[in-house]
Amino acid sequence: MKILVTDPLASEGLDLLRQQGHEVDYRPDISHDELLEAIARYHGLIVRSRTKVTREIIEAGKELKVIARAGVGVDNIDVRAATERRIPVVNAPAAPTTSVAELTLGHMLALVRHIPKADASMKGGRWEKRALMGVELKGKTLGLIGIGRIGAEVCRLCRAFGMEVIAYDPYLTAERISELGAEKVELGELLERADFISIHVPLTPETRGMIDIDALRRMKPTAYLINCARGGVIDEGDLVKALREGMIAGAALDVFAEEPPIGSPLLELDNVVLTPHLGGSTKEAQIRASIDAAEGVIAALDGKRPKYLVNPEVLS
Repeated sequence: MKILVTDPLASEGLDLLRQQGHEVDYRPDISHDELLEAIARYHGLIVRSRTKVTREIIEAGKELKVIARAGVGVDNIDVRAATERRIPVVNAPAAPTTSVAELTLGHMLALVRHIPKADASMKGGRWEKRALMGVELKGKTLGLIGIGRIGAEVCRLCRAFGMEVIAYDPYLTAERISELGAEKVELGELLERADFISIHVPLTPETRGMIDIDALRRMKPTAYLINCARGGVIDEGDLVKALREGMIAGAALDVFAEEPPIGSPLLELDNVVLTPHLGGSTKEAQIRASIDAAEGVIAALDGKRPKYLVNPEVLS
């Protein structure tokens, strides 16, 4: 089978595919038009977040038998179009769990201890100790919007810091959330109680823009908002207004509605910490994602059920 890889992928995954006798073309810089012209020759396609697997691409892939995302979110893949053609879509949801959770903690500490500001100040030849007074995580309340794999790991880490954890997740029972170490609450209560709010949900029609100006107004003026999940869950225009007017104390974002966020007013604010979608950008996570994606492709091409199947209805 011929497999096309259109985004950077760790060599461990590429080697695994080749060990199974598959022919792998590695083209991490391929353009959309080049992909559209080439896809008809391939049985498998592996992408990360850069490549947009549109309906047009899927329909042009006459021989496609599987599409893999070496990561969690599949919002860059037209899953409906793939399902219509009975093409399995697989991903690697477990791979970045530790990396994203640790980045979330890093964002929280960067916000409350002013680490980016302190670094810039020192490198500018200043010693601004009094201006950089922070607060502790211990004793504060963390509100998790979503407590799946990553949210549960953030919960575990934050409890080790001495934080109380509450969580809003309509898909989990209070008993299950309690087992994970958090208290189940409704979204409104979470917004009002939490000192830190961390988002861990996918981008869906239900979650798009769920943190809008009304939600931000319900938060404490001393609260911090962290998003290392998906851009678009927060209404960025409303967030800018909230940060400028002091509705909340600050925010940290690793993801954006448009990436990169060129010209965004967020880039001009000093009470926000920004990183360029680094959630899964660790060596360990990349290796895990590449192996999980490769194993999913191998299973699908062998006619077996992949471990992480996004559209299981294709196998019914």
